[in-house]
Amino acid sequence: MLEGKFGLKQGDCYAILLENDNMGIFHLWMAKAQATALWLGIMDSVKEHLHQIDWVGARVMFMEERLVDEYYDQMRARQIRMVVMDKPSIPREHLYYFWDLLQEASGEDPHCQQSYEDSSQHVAILRFTGGTTGQAKCTMYSIANMYSAGLNPIHYIELFPFAKPRGLLSTPITHAAGAMVLPIHFKGGEIITLNQSDINLMCRVVEKRRAHMIYTVPTVLYRMLDMGLPEKYDLSSLRTIRYGSSPISPAKLEGLLNQFGRIFVQGYASTECWPPATILGRDEHAFDTEQKRRVLKSVGSPVPGVEVLICDEDGHEMPVAKEGEIWIRGGNTIVGYYKDPEQTASNFTPNGYWKSGDIGYCDEMGRVYLVDRKKDMIITGGFNVYAQEVENVLNSHPAVQNSAVVGVPHEYWGEAVCGVVTTKQGTEASSEQIIAFCKEHLTRYKVPKSIEFVDQLPLSAVGKVLRREVRKQFRTRESGA
Repeated sequence: MLEGKFGLKQGDCYAILLENDNMGIFHLWMAKAQATALWLGIMDSVKEHLHQIDWVGARVMFMEERLVDEYYDQMRARQIRMVVMDKPSIPREHLYYFWDLLQEASGEDPHCQQSYEDSSQHVAILRFTGGTTGQAKCTMYSIANMYSAGLNPIHYIELFPFAKPRGLLSTPITHAAGAMVLPIHFKGGEIITLNQSDINLMCRVVEKRRAHMIYTVPTVLYRMLDMGLPEKYDLSSLRTIRYGSSPISPAKLEGLLNQFGRIFVQGYASTECWPPATILGRDEHAFDTEQKRRVLKSVGSPVPGVEVLICDEDGHEMPVAKEGEIWIRGGNTIVGYYKDPEQTASNFTPNGYWKSGDIGYCDEMGRVYLVDRKKDMIITGGFNVYAQEVENVLNSHPAVQNSAVVGVPHEYWGEAVCGVVTTKQGTEASSEQIIAFCKEHLTRYKVPKSIEFVDQLPLSAVGKVLRREVRKQFRTRESGA
């Protein structure tokens, strides 16, 4: 279809804007196609999608039919052809129905098999790290990067110590949940998809389909903890709860273990090292001794084939228990950013380590502990928010003079986006008005949960707002110190 109908070749790009139910059909295409797929986040804004499409020069877009009215004119202005997964409600020029195209497509092998050497070079997927401003970068995944998730032995052992798993994915496959697809396929299993993290719906599906595994984020797990789900539903089929994407409260994790048992597996990953770099296995999810409680605060140990270093500012490895920046290298780690050699040079070492921007340390057993983020990125409910993008919107409000955006600890979201602002003299605005303003310009999860008004923000000698000082003040206040 991509080559025959649309003429896409090596170096061409096509975009995917799909919910999980349709994305499940597409996930394995990337192993065969010569063209490269751009994965668009279904929850992101039209503005972000257009920026990303323009950056990679996509020629075809696979999308949900319900989005056609909103995107059609913009796609046609870019001469992008559209393919929808449901029958179009209105026939339009250069709009195609996926299942009609599939019927027309040749059943012959396209003979696109890559050698192992090519599999580490051919870019199969592009995915952006965040919003359209600030530090957003376009990551490149090779076929070898994709397969590193499915072929890693620890994934097999920890995720599925059994055959033919039935995995339920309710968070976006184009986000972290996509790393679960290949392990399930390679284990001979079945993927069940939902398009939303509705907990009661998820439990009904687990009960009905006898699902063995769910992937979710701490935000959802916290809600599950308070709902008494094992008393309401038959969840006895669950044998793995895989979680990640944001920090988790060890205290809440203990409550979850009491409710569901030792079926939890955590992974530490990022957009740049998407299949996880570390695993905290089910046997390590225990709290019967103080030592085991301390282990629950870690993100686990590096998986086979992945190297994790804790380094100082000069790149020297730090000793046990000493903090530094986490550097990662392995089959899961991308080689750079698409069309961005400067960011690639800045974020990667010449010998292939990715500088994560996370601050952490290792214990004597090699387990990794996260302390803070060096970069000004907030992870709220498993999604990345760059402070600069939100500050740009806040600073465009008529009453705001300056702002700093930080992540503050939150019981459910892991971190909540908080805007700290100074107002212009002679102007007034309530926190509700500023939040409403942000909702008009930002994707939902990027909108500040709260606005704090201050007389002045901490500034550097050259007048730059010191976000780290703002964050420190709020975390000190939250801890009561």
